[in-house]
Amino acid sequence: MIISKITRQKELNDRYNIFTMKQGKDVYAFSVDEAVLVKYQLRKGMELDSLLLNQIQYTDEIRKGYHTAVRYLAKVKRTEMEVRTHLSAKMENDSLVSEVMTKLTDMKFIDDEDYAFSYVRTQRNTTTKGPEAIKRELKEKGIRMELIDRAMEELSYEDQVLAAQKIVVKFLAGKNKDSKKILMQKLDQTLVRKGYTADIIQEVKRMPEILEMDTDELETVRIHGEKARRKYAKYTGYEFTQKMKQFLYRKGFSMDLIEQYLDEIEREI
Repeated sequence: MIISKITRQKELNDRYNIFTMKQGKDVYAFSVDEAVLVKYQLRKGMELDSLLLNQIQYTDEIRKGYHTAVRYLAKVKRTEMEVRTHLSAKMENDSLVSEVMTKLTDMKFIDDEDYAFSYVRTQRNTTTKGPEAIKRELKEKGIRMELIDRAMEELSYEDQVLAAQKIVVKFLAGKNKDSKKILMQKLDQTLVRKGYTADIIQEVKRMPEILEMDTDELETVRIHGEKARRKYAKYTGYEFTQKMKQFLYRKGFSMDLIEQYLDEIEREI
């Protein structure tokens, strides 16, 4: 084919429409990126054989993929896997995707190592996520374990303890109606869900806020005990005592505390 006319697109100033002559009229043939136009020195009157035309169109597809990726990366940092997945959804040819990925990597638009370190620092500074949660998220984003392990060095033991302590303080606020045993079970579950390991969990359980709970435990038993007394008011003697013990034990209180509470109410009678 012979190029009969070249015009700049109105909406995309970096793309050009290529025309060829058919039956005495300029007919649209294809469009190319400005960089492709310059690279192949496309001009009016130039003849394109099928081989050259295929090369031009292949190069242009790479340019379109590159621009698609750059727009995707403009909003936020992305991993190699995220960008590849995005491009694969928009480009049918895997070899084109690979070409674009190579170009992006060479130009440092994609850097999984930098992404991993930056991600860990951001999570450390802005969230209370534990190390296992952060590792899991990085893995889901396609980061290699080798890079994840190195990046996790940004999260020190002290950082983890401080973040976990914030969770504990928030968790305990207003939660004074459960036994310490039940509270600790729930706290364990919360910290595990947030991605904390057993050593950090045990460390924060030595916080004063938790150690002081032992002195308030009897008062908590009394609160639950009063509910149980109303519930089992129709029972007396041994049957009443057993019902009370079963109720309070299910709430997580120790038998020593239960016996202490039952002695109290027995003295009242």
